[in-house]
Amino acid sequence: MLELMRKPHTEGLTDICLRVPSKDALRISKVIADLLNRTGEQVREVSAEGDELFTLEEVFPDSTVGALLKGARYKEDMTQEQLAEASGIARRHISEMENNRRAIGKERARRLAEVLKVDYRVFL
Repeated sequence: MLELMRKPHTEGLTDICLRVPSKDALRISKVIADLLNRTGEQVREVSAEGDELFTLEEVFPDSTVGALLKGARYKEDMTQEQLAEASGIARRHISEMENNRRAIGKERARRLAEVLKVDYRVFL
């Protein structure tokens, strides 16, 4: 079923394209973005195809280490108890790490990563 979608309000807006030397393009775009931000305008990056780009934080607002640990555990279809047994880390510590009340640390990150089949650096 087709549904009508609201189009973004573009009345009163104009696209401006600039041709600048390639070596200066990044610096110039940053200066322009800074000026527009100072005037309160929202500035968003777009891809070469014209698609709007989003930051990782905008797409995944809850990307804390605890959320990543919990997600990796779910991906492997493991309970906290199973992860504790496989990694040698107490279940209560895993719960505290998932709730961001305990730091994981490098050694624990390596043990968890081995069991969960991910790179240990995602937990640091």
